[in-house]
Amino acid sequence: MLTTRHGVRVLAAADVPAFVDLANQDPVVNVFALHRAHTTNLEPRWLGGEMWGRFDGGRLVAACHVAANLVPVQASAEDAVVFAERALSRRRSASTIVGPQSAVRPFWDEVAPQWGQPRDVRWDQRHLVLDGPPVVQPDHGVRAGVQGDISTLYPACVAMYTEEVGVSPEAGGGGDLYRARVAQLIGRGWSFVRYDGDELVFKAEVACATENAAQIQGVWVPPHRRGEGLASAGMAAVVHQVRARISPTVSLYVNDWNVAARKVYERVGFVETTRFATVMF
Repeated sequence: MLTTRHGVRVLAAADVPAFVDLANQDPVVNVFALHRAHTTNLEPRWLGGEMWGRFDGGRLVAACHVAANLVPVQASAEDAVVFAERALSRRRSASTIVGPQSAVRPFWDEVAPQWGQPRDVRWDQRHLVLDGPPVVQPDHGVRAGVQGDISTLYPACVAMYTEEVGVSPEAGGGGDLYRARVAQLIGRGWSFVRYDGDELVFKAEVACATENAAQIQGVWVPPHRRGEGLASAGMAAVVHQVRARISPTVSLYVNDWNVAARKVYERVGFVETTRFATVMF
């Protein structure tokens, strides 16, 4: 373990209560980190990495999830620079840096000279929240996915991921792992589908959730069915079902340039609360 520098050290199970208190300063923005804390107890073997904490006078004031996803938690620009200095002392393990712009930008400015050219940088992503009922009529054909859907759902997930991220999740032999992730979300009741006959025409998933919030990912309609209102009514149904049985507040983030998706979410009732940024390797 690296020695403490600038008040930073690796958090452990004993730090979970302090970490939860910190992240609950904004439980919707920090839903991913809170979900990870609850499901891993901050144990590195389950995190697949580490959770770093920065302390001031013995009090935890900022944190950073450092695994495949590097995610600042309640980090100021100064905190982000301190975490970046620590990150530069080791080999990069993250494939994605994601979080509030105010922390991701200074972190990236510090590490960029050594971490090299990213595959993509998305500086302007709208973080959207809906904590009440949707304002459009839900599509009552949307339901929770079941394992029998996977033959059509898995290809749709691959198509959505490839369209959104720019590379296939099956690249480099990752197909089995990605299929397992799709099956896991179905098993949790976190996958939502809409069929028109035998054709899957809408799907979305809950990426992570706590008792306070759930974050949606993977919203997709096949290209030849777009413009029919399937996404708006489908998202309204997802919001309704998530709020009924998972968490009272629904969030997601969307690229600034994705005007069509932003219009869908606005139509459903989502409002912007902050801006995110993502750096992908």
